[in-house]
Amino acid sequence: MNTKETLIKSLDLQPHPEGGYYKETYRSQGNIAEECLSDAYNGSRSHATGIYFLLTSDNFSAFHKINQDEMWHFYDGASILLHIILKEGVYSQHIIGRNILAGEVPQLVVKGGDWFAAEVIGVDTFSFVGCTVSPGFDFKDFVLPSRKELVALFPEHTDVITRLTHH
Repeated sequence: MNTKETLIKSLDLQPHPEGGYYKETYRSQGNIAEECLSDAYNGSRSHATGIYFLLTSDNFSAFHKINQDEMWHFYDGASILLHIILKEGVYSQHIIGRNILAGEVPQLVVKGGDWFAAEVIGVDTFSFVGCTVSPGFDFKDFVLPSRKELVALFPEHTDVITRLTHH
């Protein structure tokens, strides 16, 4: 049986700035030239990247955004509650897990430019997922706003933003 400690150690997962633990597992050899990307990008990007991501119930993945679409894939542990705020301010939540009959989905795409945060459903447990990003992830595209900045953009979502931001 997997435990969060076993996964962190065996897979050499490292702390992620948004919360949780991660390890890059794939980066395509090919690149997309900057002139072929939208103005949102500065420099070329890999075609795609993939990571392992482990989130524990005593932490959360804080609201952030990237330029790219990000596909979440469920692997093990408890289900994840993913919160999304679209650029237009529309809020939604989705459960990523394996209980299909209860409406959970084993994979979900967050569109590039949308704000999102995640938390584990349950106490004293973890969720182990993978994330695939295309064009490939680069920390230059990663925006982790302060609570104040995000509340200023979406005051109607102050409660969830306050709960799922680190500062």
